[in-house]
Amino acid sequence: MAKEKPLRSAYELAMERLKAKDREEGVEESGPLTATQKARIATLRQEAQAKLAELEILHKKNLAGIRGDPDEAQKLEEHYRTDRSRVESRLESAIARVKRGED
Repeated sequence: MAKEKPLRSAYELAMERLKAKDREEGVEESGPLTATQKARIATLRQEAQAKLAELEILHKKNLAGIRGDPDEAQKLEEHYRTDRSRVESRLESAIARVKRGED
């Protein structure tokens, strides 16, 4: 009898399909991160977390100063969300650069 392949879990099958799809699309599989890369990513995350905390403090201060004006509160909320997403986007970009070895 021919030797049968062992059964694989749904997770293993899904990962195999994703890897095949990545190969078709030309996505490179990265190796494990170096200690330097891990340290740089940790630093980037700490800096982003500090910036987000600063934005939150300023946002709360600004909200306290508007004295219940709903239009102004809406504008402040929009600016706050925009600023948060900008910080998060920059963090993701910086982490991607570190993982590619560009930083």
